[in-house]
Amino acid sequence: MIRAIPQTPPAALTLNRTMPPLARVLFSLGFVVVRWDERRRTRLGLSRLDPHLLRDIGLSQRAAEIEASKPFWQD
Repeated sequence: MIRAIPQTPPAALTLNRTMPPLARVLFSLGFVVVRWDERRRTRLGLSRLDPHLLRDIGLSQRAAEIEASKPFWQD
């Protein structure tokens, strides 16, 4: 099952200025780790798609290879 992770945190999860500084840092770090994991899993899944499925989503084989070869920390 693939879960969608938003690129920006929802309004309820935005960093509140009343949070202690360490909590803000840890929250930000956790959010970055979740985004990195999502990129890693998405790129792994993309690398496993058959050519006909890539055509269905409008990607060429080469474009999928380029995206899948990016490191998880690169947007």
